[in-house]
Amino acid sequence: MNNLAKAGTFKLGDRTVHRLGYGAMQLAGPGVFGPPRDRDAALALLREAVASGIDHIDTSDAYGPHVTNQLVREALHPYPKDLVIVTKVGAKRGPQGSWDPAMSADDITGQVHDNLRNLGVDTLEIVNLRAMFDPRGPAEGSIEAPLAALIDLQREGKVRHIGLSNVTAKQVEQGRAMTEIVCVQNLYNLAQRTDDALIDSLAAADIAYVPFFPLGGFTPLQSSALDVVAARIGATPIQVALAWLLRRSPNLLPIPGTSSVAHLRQNLASASLVLGAEDLETLNRLSANA
Repeated sequence: MNNLAKAGTFKLGDRTVHRLGYGAMQLAGPGVFGPPRDRDAALALLREAVASGIDHIDTSDAYGPHVTNQLVREALHPYPKDLVIVTKVGAKRGPQGSWDPAMSADDITGQVHDNLRNLGVDTLEIVNLRAMFDPRGPAEGSIEAPLAALIDLQREGKVRHIGLSNVTAKQVEQGRAMTEIVCVQNLYNLAQRTDDALIDSLAAADIAYVPFFPLGGFTPLQSSALDVVAARIGATPIQVALAWLLRRSPNLLPIPGTSSVAHLRQNLASASLVLGAEDLETLNRLSANA
């Protein structure tokens, strides 16, 4: 049994994927803007990820922009039948790399067609609508108009399944009232657990939750505690953080990103990492630490 198989699988749309995927955001240049420093290395990393058994890649045409999707196409097209590529719409990049809202019907339509073209497919397997009322994180606001535009594209056969990103529980409820939502992608990790109740409600509904930034927003004290656990079990902090996510709930599908093959292999090894009772007790307390 390989490392990925040890973490189990979960439903993503109408497909079943390994619970540990790959986030392609870091393949673009600094600040997720412009080309990578080493294009050949980026292509090699994508091929290594798929060869290692990863069957869930998260991307967006806003990464670069266009750069990451073009790399994914060059490295992996024609795509393996078991590979699920998830992309997102709702944001565009400014000329200096800013992340700007792009949620009008025309914006959504244009972004879907950009993703189709740059990924080289006729239908996008899963498209997440990223709510951009506040680029820094979830903020209330109606997602009815942009989601309706995405549903229209689904009816046209351009999109197979729809997910949500950067959303509140209320927006998830609104989205589920309009259409089937197959996944929710938000910031969640050991230290940032605002979505605990949402994760549990989605698990009860058999809906995937895709956490990003496994180490985002940690305080020095939280980082120190994580370091202690990592040293005690002979692992890296990121491996411990990923192992905790995999233990948190069976519907969590982490998508750690990296531009390094060595780090990719370390991330994959986290799927087989065993956390003892003492380790879990320490880690579970981190969200309450200042």
